[in-house]
Formats: sequence, C-alpha cells, structure tokens
Amino acid sequence: MKESPDILNNQALEFASKGEYKEAIACFQRAIEIERFNYMLWYNLGITYRDSGQMQAAKEALEQAYKINDTDQDVLETLALVNFNLGDYEEALRCCNEGLLFGVTNARLWNMAGVIYFNTNKYDLACEAFEHAVTINPYYYDALYNLRDTYDELGNEAGKLQCIEQMKNLSPSQSGGFVPYA
Repeated sequence: MKESPDILNNQALEFASKGEYKEAIACFQRAIEIERFNYMLWYNLGITYRDSGQMQAAKEALEQAYKINDTDQDVLETLALVNFNLGDYEEALRCCNEGLLFGVTNARLWNMAGVIYFNTNKYDLACEAFEHAVTINPYYYDALYNLRDTYDELGNEAGKLQCIEQMKNLSPSQSGGFVPYA
C-alpha cells in the first residue's frame, strides 16, 4: 500500500485520540516529508505536540503552519494559546490581534485576548475583549465566566451578577464553537 499524507494524517489523528502521541507525531512527520507545504499537517502536528505537553515543539510546528497559511484563524488561535502557555504574552496577543484582522467576529480570539490582558492585570482591556466575545456569542460560557471574574476585579458588582445569571442557564460545555450567521 502506498503511503499518502491523507492516510498518514488520519492514522495520526487516530493515534492522538487514544493518547498515543509518539506514534501520532511519527505519522505527521512522515506525512510532512511527503507533502511539506500542507499547513494542516503542520497544524495537526502542533496540536499533537501541545496535547502531549511539548509546548516549544508545538510552537515550532504551528509557526510552520503559519508560514504556509498566515490567515487561518485556527492556526493563529492555537499559536496564541501555545505562546500564552509558554509565558510569551506579547506574542500571544500579537497572534490574537492578527487573527482578529481576518475575523473580527471570532469570539474565541476575543476571549483569548481577554485572558492575556487579564493575566497581565490590564482589566479594562480584558473587560472590553470579553464583552466583545459575549456580544458575538451570548452563550459562550467561558467568556461569561472570564467576564464575571473581570467585573469582580473592576468592582462592577452589577455586571458580575448579570454574568452569574446568564451562566445559570448555560452549561460549561457550551463553549466558543459558535459560528455567527454571516
């Protein structure tokens, strides 16, 4: 049977879903040897490295995906998260801002930017970012949760209570996967 990037990608995804990261990484690497400029292979490799706890390797793979396709919001969002986890808040925020240039209605990127601002004690900017995320998707539990905490930091009791009320009607599994109508 002839090896193909698609088959190797699918095998890698199967391995990764079982937590068999070493095998998944080997499949992605082999697929990339065959099709070096397929950004999705680099992206999937980056996610697998991230999930296996290898953040620096994840960053390097995601940067390759970004070099090939610098407009993919998922690549930029994941790269922002990895940079955040590595403590490089400036680069993480740059990725969020760049992603928002291509999709200002991406609630997940707004939420990520808010998390970065919150963790750098820029609560006014965090508040603004979380409010954008919740405006785009009022059912985005994580953004509401983060906004509640930000309102608490800012002493906005009314805003905090409003978030708590909204969250009562949602479950934590309702995340930022919402796609707004165009």
